[in-house]
Amino acid sequence: MISMEILDDILLKVEKPARYIGNEQNSIVKDLNKVDTRFAFAFPDIYEIGMSHLGLHILYNLLNKENDIYCERVFAPWIDMEDLMRKNNIPLYSLETKTPLYEFDFIGFTLQYEMSYTNILNMLDLANIPVLSKNRKEHHPFIIAGGPCAYNPEPLWDIIDFFVIGEGEKSTLEILKLYREWKKENKNKEDFLDRVSKLEGIYVPSLYDVSYKTDNTIEYMEPKKETYPKKIKKVIIKDLDDIYYPEKMIVPYIETVHDRVVLEVFRGCTKGCRFCQAGMIYRPVRERSFNNLVELAKKLVEVTGYDEISISSLSTGDYSQLDRLVKTLMEEFKDKNVALSLPSLRLDTFSLEVIEEIQKIRKSGLTFAPEAGSQRLRDVINKGINEDDLIRSVKDAFGLGWSTVKLYFMIGLPTENKDDVMGIKDLAYKVKDVFFNLPKEKQKGNLKITASSSCFVPKPFTPFQWFGQNSVEEFYEKIHMLKNNIKDRKITYNYHDPKLSYLEAVIARGDRRISKAVYKAWENGCRFDGWAELFDYDKWIESFKQADIDPEFYAVRQRDYDEILPWDFIDVGVTKEYLIKENEKAMNEELTKDCRLGCTNCGISTTFTGGVCK
Repeated sequence: MISMEILDDILLKVEKPARYIGNEQNSIVKDLNKVDTRFAFAFPDIYEIGMSHLGLHILYNLLNKENDIYCERVFAPWIDMEDLMRKNNIPLYSLETKTPLYEFDFIGFTLQYEMSYTNILNMLDLANIPVLSKNRKEHHPFIIAGGPCAYNPEPLWDIIDFFVIGEGEKSTLEILKLYREWKKENKNKEDFLDRVSKLEGIYVPSLYDVSYKTDNTIEYMEPKKETYPKKIKKVIIKDLDDIYYPEKMIVPYIETVHDRVVLEVFRGCTKGCRFCQAGMIYRPVRERSFNNLVELAKKLVEVTGYDEISISSLSTGDYSQLDRLVKTLMEEFKDKNVALSLPSLRLDTFSLEVIEEIQKIRKSGLTFAPEAGSQRLRDVINKGINEDDLIRSVKDAFGLGWSTVKLYFMIGLPTENKDDVMGIKDLAYKVKDVFFNLPKEKQKGNLKITASSSCFVPKPFTPFQWFGQNSVEEFYEKIHMLKNNIKDRKITYNYHDPKLSYLEAVIARGDRRISKAVYKAWENGCRFDGWAELFDYDKWIESFKQADIDPEFYAVRQRDYDEILPWDFIDVGVTKEYLIKENEKAMNEELTKDCRLGCTNCGISTTFTGGVCK
């Protein structure tokens, strides 16, 4: 245990001490003498972001249901806390018991964002644990990782001992069961890695060799022994009603990104947007039943005291019983002033009835994501919505009294031209016109439109995974075009940093060699790269030079269909042939239907079952 006297002293000197103290409502305390296995759930960003992550609440409560397992939490300390911890020789510790991380059996990182990777290295170093897996000894904890970014694990191959590919509820319990059996036999860590590699969805990078061609593309990747799987198949939960979902959630002392109950209504998505990694890797769609969701909502509101329920999924409007669920929850909580929010409502599933129900309690801004400014480009990305959808939706919303609208777009999408970029401006102006074309008596509030553009990042397991990303200069040209043309006090234009998106693309599609650059960047002082005030692009570019890596090779290079991609050894169920076909359809501006309307032969139904693919 760390010195509480020293810790109490330094907590008085940091910006937000509540990030580091634990003991929140619904956090779990166990008798360490009765615990056999200790697991630290590590989120590589600050407390406020990590505590808003649903996966943390699920795994935290799931593991702690087991009497002999204790799951505790740890987050990346902000720079003020890190500085004081290093000066006072305080190692990174868990919130629940203030135990140094090096005393745990497992440290499990969730990989939500590539630009948090330097935080992972920094957290290990701050915990007095060797950053590189080859330097860790028998007494060190196993360092594991899962989450969406784990679908290309190679950029962290020599940092993480093994990766969990797929949904972690089932896999994590299997890993810990195997660990307890192995521990009794007193074997070495290599033996455990050998055993765990045989579990479905587990990738142990040290058990595989990779060779490269003279042009720097991959020649082959193969297991070191025939007993190791050549393909790692993701793990999915077939029936969400049969899997654990927490009936309580930790309530932080301080404001977090999402201070509300999160109700996950389904996993997966059937829309088939060609830029969207989540829509591919989380197939097939599996819904929670209506009755299950209502009961969960009741319990979670009661134990947390939150006054808002977020109905969450990749595309919440596609939940088959959404109208019924919203009306039932509104009726259930009408006397408790509990509001509902729909954070991911699509234009083509925009329901006037749903919106009318939601606004009875609390009216906030509405968010729409047309993604592209022109219909041509929306067809390229298979967005499946048109301008009429947007105009109808905002007209309905304005008619109900809304006056704040956010519009999300991407720039740099495949085949994009200047007309597509300017379409962002045109669409924002058309939304403004909808408001002012209403009769005066219906123009409620002060109109505020925010048009935001992110820079498109090609991701693994999408039809655009072969696409060469725009250069930083090309992104800036498009941003300046919009900045110079959006001249209306009712419309605010925001944009994402192209340099950050460029680095994200390098890491997202990186191979094992990228790990050297990540390590160098951390050595050079990079951390919290997703935070504008700390992001240092020049340090990253210098790190690539030191690692003898050309980032252009990973970001802006167009790939051939026959190239071996760093993540090709992972089976997500969606076939490479399907992704190629979708990419070709994109170039021809052809749409693919929602697979709820009929199978589109992506491959998921032949290898994975559940939900709409039963």
